[in-house]
Amino acid sequence: MSDFILLLLIVVLIICLLVTIGGFLVYSGILAEITIKTGPPPIRNVTIAYKFKEGAYKDCGAAFTESCSIGPKLRSIGIFYDDPKQRPSDKCRYAVGNILCEGEEKPDEELQTLYEKFGFKLFSLPEVSHAVTTTFPSTTFLSNLLGPYRVYPQLGSYIEERKLCAFPMMEICGSDVTKYMVPLSRQTDFFVPEMKDEVQTEVKEEDSDEDRGTDITGADSHSDVSSVSGGVPWDSRETSLAASTAASLASSLPLRDVMDANEDIKSRDQSDRISNESMGSGSSFEELDMDQAEKLGDGESKGDEEEEVVEEEEEEEEDDLHGDDTAAEVVQHAAEKKQPLGDGEE
Repeated sequence: MSDFILLLLIVVLIICLLVTIGGFLVYSGILAEITIKTGPPPIRNVTIAYKFKEGAYKDCGAAFTESCSIGPKLRSIGIFYDDPKQRPSDKCRYAVGNILCEGEEKPDEELQTLYEKFGFKLFSLPEVSHAVTTTFPSTTFLSNLLGPYRVYPQLGSYIEERKLCAFPMMEICGSDVTKYMVPLSRQTDFFVPEMKDEVQTEVKEEDSDEDRGTDITGADSHSDVSSVSGGVPWDSRETSLAASTAASLASSLPLRDVMDANEDIKSRDQSDRISNESMGSGSSFEELDMDQAEKLGDGESKGDEEEEVVEEEEEEEEDDLHGDDTAAEVVQHAAEKKQPLGDGEE
């Protein structure tokens, strides 16, 4: 009997443990509904204290811990620039820090000095009108692990289905909720100076590689393929951030494509204007020819009319002359009749 009671207690404890773990997971957000939308971002223009890192995204927790230890009451922020599926995970770049102020506020000088003392730098992020946003509960430490696994796959699908140019991925961590934001405009303004420097360096390297990579046949032996839209669904923070493929503006191809496209548009517009002008001039020449032809036709018709009038006048004159001759003959004939036949004849 005592063995049965002991076994029953063990089963009850296991059930209670499972229920506790399940409740903890639910409270951490494992079943939280994720609503993704496009609209105003959760933050305006902000000033952040950050550290720029390069490495696997799964190791960013240490940087978050360091920044939060300096300003525990401030909101944390993470900016993730690269897609681990497009770039080696140990080469992925991100910036982690805290939001010092927002809007028209100015950062506290003492707090600013404290962050700079620990190697943090200051940077201002712009305000955008639209962004892809969503939220996830931030109630326990487990929420920070569950969030990327649940949010990023759905964010990637949303961006890919709608073919949006949205990057980089951003996390704004509050006391009870984590807000995810992917700007739809001014994306490169979210690049910290270290990221911009690396992009420019890689652009120069790729340009030189392209110059050296052209073989004898004229074909380029190096393949520069970059996707701007969101990638395939994501599995975790380590394998996520496909929408930030465009953030791999370290590849200069999209920038050159944009410039080439602009040049093509300009050349097409210029050629269209030239063709329109030529068509206009051609039509004007045709109109001139038609006018000249009409004038010539009018001149010819007038000439014909004048010739007809002259001919009619000549005929009338001939008729008049003929009439005068006939009258003269009649008078002469009458005069001959009146002449005397001879002497003695009356």
